[in-house]
Amino acid sequence: MTYPPSEPIAHPVRLAVLISGGGTTLDNFMTRIQSGELKAEVSLVIASRPDCGGIEKAKRHGLPLEIRPRKEFNSVAEFSQSVFEACRRQNVELVILGGFLSLLEIPDDFMWRVMNIHPSLIPAFCGQGFHGARVHEAAYERGVKVSGCTVHFADNQYDHGPIILQRTVAIDHQDQPADIAAKVFVQECEAYPEAIRLFSQGRLSMEGKRVAVR
Repeated sequence: MTYPPSEPIAHPVRLAVLISGGGTTLDNFMTRIQSGELKAEVSLVIASRPDCGGIEKAKRHGLPLEIRPRKEFNSVAEFSQSVFEACRRQNVELVILGGFLSLLEIPDDFMWRVMNIHPSLIPAFCGQGFHGARVHEAAYERGVKVSGCTVHFADNQYDHGPIILQRTVAIDHQDQPADIAAKVFVQECEAYPEAIRLFSQGRLSMEGKRVAVR
């Protein structure tokens, strides 16, 4: 099969969810899978830190879990090889970065099969060092009137790959960074499942460096 798929995937798409933090993205997926809203199954969870809160959430949901501390690997290449070998063993079709803070080198067989979400409208407030509260603090300091989130295919740079979809929120002058974060998070919870649905329905295609949605 070529990726992104040009035809609908008949079965629930098999996901690997990669985490470094609290696992809110994982919880969101599981809620929507269990309600029938998202036709997917989480076949693997990989944590890059042994102390991240998402580990307990994965255990609570009874999901296959592997802990691969980034600091135990000598290079990005070595770490990436370990991650994608685990994904291959579980026959993962789509890798989801859910607050995953470690850079990956994506092998050819997983190109256009790795998604990331970023809590800004890329190319604003993104790249190495821009994650979590720092993104919303930067948006506040710049005085933006609109913010939002971006789902994109990951490449070998932080927050850089082709954009799949974006959702926006209006920012009021009195909004503080925490208010901006809360508004954007609501949209993140909708955008990521929608991107997975588009992928599994065969509605995404690559046109050069751009993603077309059919």
